Amino acid sequence: MARVWEADSHDVIEVRGARENNLKDVSVDIPKRRLTVFTGVSGSGKSSLVFGTIAAESQRLINETYTAFIQSFMPSQGRPDVDSLRNLSAAIIVDQERMGANSRSTVGTATDAYAMLRIVFSRLSTPHVGTSSAFSFNNPEGMCPACEGLGRVSTIDVDALVDRDRSLSQGAITVPNFGPDTWYTRLFTESGLLDPDKPLRDYTEQEWFDLLHKPPTKIKQAGFNATYEGLLPKVQRLFIDKDRESAQPHIKAFVDRAVTFAACDQCGGTRLNEAARTATVQGCTIAECSGMQVSDLAEFVAALDEPALAPLLATLRQTLSSLVEIGLGYLSLDRESGTLSGGEAQRVKMVRHLGSSLSDVTYVFDEPTVGLHPHDIQRMNDLLLRLRDKGNTVLVVEHKPDVIAIADHVVDIGPRAGAAGGHIVYAGDVAGLRRSDTLTGVHLDRRAGLRKDPRVPNGHLAIRDARSHNLKGVDVDIPLGVLTVVTGVAGSGKSSLIHGHLPGRDGVVVVDQTAIRGSRRSNPATYTGLLDPVRTAFAKANGVKAALFSANSEGACAKCKGIGLIYTDLAMMAGVATVCEECEGRRFTPEVLTYTLRGKDISEVLAMSIEEAREFFTSGTPRRILDRLVDVGLGYLTLGQPLNTLSGGERQRIKLANHMAGDAAVYVLDEPTTGLHMADVDQLLGLLDRLVELGNSVIVIEHHLAVMAHADWIVDLGPGAGHDGGEVVFTGPPSALVEAGTLTGQHLRAYVT
Repeated sequence: MARVWEADSHDVIEVRGARENNLKDVSVDIPKRRLTVFTGVSGSGKSSLVFGTIAAESQRLINETYTAFIQSFMPSQGRPDVDSLRNLSAAIIVDQERMGANSRSTVGTATDAYAMLRIVFSRLSTPHVGTSSAFSFNNPEGMCPACEGLGRVSTIDVDALVDRDRSLSQGAITVPNFGPDTWYTRLFTESGLLDPDKPLRDYTEQEWFDLLHKPPTKIKQAGFNATYEGLLPKVQRLFIDKDRESAQPHIKAFVDRAVTFAACDQCGGTRLNEAARTATVQGCTIAECSGMQVSDLAEFVAALDEPALAPLLATLRQTLSSLVEIGLGYLSLDRESGTLSGGEAQRVKMVRHLGSSLSDVTYVFDEPTVGLHPHDIQRMNDLLLRLRDKGNTVLVVEHKPDVIAIADHVVDIGPRAGAAGGHIVYAGDVAGLRRSDTLTGVHLDRRAGLRKDPRVPNGHLAIRDARSHNLKGVDVDIPLGVLTVVTGVAGSGKSSLIHGHLPGRDGVVVVDQTAIRGSRRSNPATYTGLLDPVRTAFAKANGVKAALFSANSEGACAKCKGIGLIYTDLAMMAGVATVCEECEGRRFTPEVLTYTLRGKDISEVLAMSIEEAREFFTSGTPRRILDRLVDVGLGYLTLGQPLNTLSGGERQRIKLANHMAGDAAVYVLDEPTTGLHMADVDQLLGLLDRLVELGNSVIVIEHHLAVMAHADWIVDLGPGAGHDGGEVVFTGPPSALVEAGTLTGQHLRAYVT
């Protein structure tokens, strides 16, 4: 229930003159100890105000209270571009960034549930094993000695690393980044242990050992001390022990080709030594408990009765109950953190704060309903209100009307995106928002109607006996030539069904929200291939080489190397990024900036929004690329915006724009409405229709009711999550779903009536 708020100078966060990114001297008062929802179209400036200004300054001020030594280990944070911020409290950001993909991090370790479970086993197990560390797979006392607590072992194919017919100087080492003239290979050729001109097939047994297996050894090389180690341990350290999913594509392809992963034979994948994996409590081992669905583990722990452990058991029960309550009861404690989706990761982080005794803290959430079925949104709302009712300030960036409805206060930013946004267009209660003429106010109660004439499929993709994860031998036909929406509660098996059985088939293109491989040098212009014809146009207009117009090539400013910023390491103090004084952030040499195309230099073109660039490039390849970017709703991005600043939804849409240049295909989209305002969803639906009308098939994994209503065909999974899901509970047009008794059908019926 929303609370009435009356302004008081000490009870508000005062923001004055905020100018981060596209904010236009924004001044606003945000009530403390209330739930405030920030709304507005994608790119309007919500995140710039909430995350880039309020949360960033709060965290920067807290970091400044630490010693210079401690600060040296923290990420550098410059002061936001704002005149003043008053009455800030400590900010805790609960965002959608995926959790660290360290293979030793699990749901259990991330929530402390496994640490508490270890204590329970150390006190109650039969036979008694020892302290809680004896049940830790991250501690030598408890880890399996064979796999060192990873639960799996890797086998490296030596012939995928070397060409036995060549010598080292001829490039015998075929590992990525190990070319004949690289530092890595020179360690081998100049070590004095190996003949660089001898084919590997002629190596003696000792030479093979030195090349492949020799442990780290100090050697003299070119007058310097160096460390030599065999190729196998070096490859293990450089490539295999690191997160494979976040590696560059060619590295990931190499690891997939050269390495075979299998469950550890000794521990059976449990990660634990024999003592830890055989001790039981109430007939269950700790590995069996960790492998249980959290909802089942909660019942197991609820049945434990040990007065000496009463406080610990109460906390563990609360943590497990919170995971169930937040819609994550289908997970298990042994699930690796790096495999969680952005929405799941955000909710796991949230659990850590629900039991906290802290109050008067500012909690900042970034679309906490991402990945949630309408059935689960009410539970998320209850948790946000619980945090508020403990005396905290809760700031939520959100588009869902169901979340906006519970707000005590709404700040609507707009009126549009990018340069056309950055203003406060409304601030007040929800009733006032409904009466306003802002895009959010107009769309707040708008409902999409059911598609009246569903398109007729022209074939189907058959999935038979699908059993990955929780799927229970599913047989289903996915129609082709239409818009199909796959839905169901979180954990019901949607992603397992689609991502587990369609990728790799002819013509299937998966467009998801995973990070785009690229550094701060990559941007929409480079990623989409737009920069190539733009550079060519500049070169032709000025009679010079096209390479001059690349900030990664000849035209780059020598001082900042074409980045536009100078990164200064201040040793014990936090590092600082400053605009390059030489090029003033424009990234190019003065000579390059003298060359123009229709009155604009290359830096001015890269500073254009996609919408502006579309008016500048009116024909040819540039216009076709820009049209696709506008079609997917990214007209507000600038051509030179670094890709690492894009949200998951923006990443998915820019990938879709790239794929739209190809032949007709089967597109698989994963929650494309992520980050989209209600007004933007209409544009997305139009785009999906155009894709189908061009001869494509579109399969969307989605919870948004407007997308379901617009579908030609729906596949609904359930009836619940985890082992309570994994079945197809409905297939057919949305008009039939509203008459069905599934959870999705109930919510869709309420939405369209």
